[in-house]
Amino acid sequence: MFKAPVITAEGKHGDQELPAELFDGTVHQAAMWQVVKAYLANQRQANATTKGRADVKGGNKKPWRQKGTGRARQGSIRAAQWRGGGSVFGPRGNRNYHQDVPKQVRWLARRSAYNVRAQDNSVFVIDGFQLAEAKTRLVAGLLAHVDVRPDSGTNVLLLTNGYRPDVHLAARNLTNVQVRAFGQESAYDLLWADTLIIDRPALERAAEVAHA
Repeated sequence: MFKAPVITAEGKHGDQELPAELFDGTVHQAAMWQVVKAYLANQRQANATTKGRADVKGGNKKPWRQKGTGRARQGSIRAAQWRGGGSVFGPRGNRNYHQDVPKQVRWLARRSAYNVRAQDNSVFVIDGFQLAEAKTRLVAGLLAHVDVRPDSGTNVLLLTNGYRPDVHLAARNLTNVQVRAFGQESAYDLLWADTLIIDRPALERAAEVAHA
């Protein structure tokens, strides 16, 4: 059973056992690799585009007559063998990079990513996380309790109990800090983060989130 430090407004205060539904010690490297590869592929856009001979301007006239010149026959100066001609078999901007991953594999990869962070002692539980106002300095003060500075280059993932617009607004100006509602994070988000901070009430829903 994994344990994580509990963070309050005053700082660290004891430890808490992490729910076995998510933190059961399972680390499946192949599942994480497949999910992360699919996640990155699904972010790709087919922006590379080339022009074929039909898309290149000019070349409507035959450059010289078919026979009698001693030169090879040519039909258009916009053919692929001419300088400035169209490209052959080049990218057309219509390639689909999308990859589907079975739901069970996504569950396994996310649970494995949770366990990787727990094994690294990078999981923290925050208790009583209430913001009087959506101010960046309040979230920066929370990060100071886990010895993380916003400009240190450490990636931080903050999981809240449900959607918290005040936390999103307060953290959006902090470098390398991402906020997700607990249950909406992916395996990529968990592996991207060097430090994982979870709202304590959210852990009570670990059983339903484990297969969501």
